[in-house]
Amino acid sequence: MQTEARVGVVNPSPEGGGRRNNGVETTRFKLKQQQQELLQVQKTQIGTVSQLLAGGVAGALSKTCTAPLARLTILFQVQGMHSDAATLRKASIWREASRIVGEEGFRAFWKGNLVTIAHRLPYSSLNFYAYEQYKKLLYMHPGLDSDGKSMGSELCIHFVGGGLAGITAASATYPLDLVRTRLAAQTNVTYYRGICHALRTICLDEGGLGLYKGLGTTLLGVGPSIAISFSVYESLRSFWQAHRPHDSTVLVSLSCGSLSGIASSTAIFPLDLVRRRKQLEGAGGRARVYTTGLFGTFKHIFRTEGFRGLYRGILPEYYKVVPGVGICFMTYETLKMVLADVSSKL
Repeated sequence: MQTEARVGVVNPSPEGGGRRNNGVETTRFKLKQQQQELLQVQKTQIGTVSQLLAGGVAGALSKTCTAPLARLTILFQVQGMHSDAATLRKASIWREASRIVGEEGFRAFWKGNLVTIAHRLPYSSLNFYAYEQYKKLLYMHPGLDSDGKSMGSELCIHFVGGGLAGITAASATYPLDLVRTRLAAQTNVTYYRGICHALRTICLDEGGLGLYKGLGTTLLGVGPSIAISFSVYESLRSFWQAHRPHDSTVLVSLSCGSLSGIASSTAIFPLDLVRRRKQLEGAGGRARVYTTGLFGTFKHIFRTEGFRGLYRGILPEYYKVVPGVGICFMTYETLKMVLADVSSKL
């Protein structure tokens, strides 16, 4: 009997051993994941100025790299405002790109890029910085402490923090976004000669509120867009690093950023299209096309151009977003690590 008792203790049943081993493996996996997260946080601890700089440079670089595709997207989005059905049926990326080169020259692909950088530097800086600050505030909630984190709560924090960050950054820099759209949408006739001239002309022609034309639609789209982008990026990056911890940070950021860009663009593209068209209402003395609100504009586009009209320009948008968002996240994460290393040596 004693021998049997000893055997029972030393050699547990396979089923019980399997459960115990699974529990140990799960605990080890969680500890390993927490260590990796802590190491990642330590690597990227930087000050406010450095964080703003990293976000601004990341946004400006990604926008400059994808400026030609961004301009093509805008031109496709606004085609339905002053084009007939025959013109819309003939539209293609190659034909529009050839027209730009033939009529305006190759440099025209970067038309409005200076104001894009002027807008993207503060926008991206505020976006990334506000996201980090909103995350800290949300983590201070009693039910979301570090010991009780779950996948659902983490996703919720990233989504809400990203949405609030996008709204904050977009509201603060909106006039520059409107000017950027109008400069990029100019083709043969140059009505606005630069950033300062555009700001002054809009104020004279349309009043001070003209600088905020389309802001409501913008915030309605930017909130979900940035929320989706950050939550998808953070979730994919955490999953990737948990299963392949030794992969390059640059590769992880570039890949996860590209996928998050596709997800957010697909979800909010119709809102972005309406936003662009609202921004161009009355530009250059043109007659108003949409005399109703947001939903009325949606109905007008759907009735005149069909469902495809709501996604006009989505192809160049994908071509732009895949490298653009990937480059932005990759540059931001890389600069954070570089600046953290520099700060630690000073």
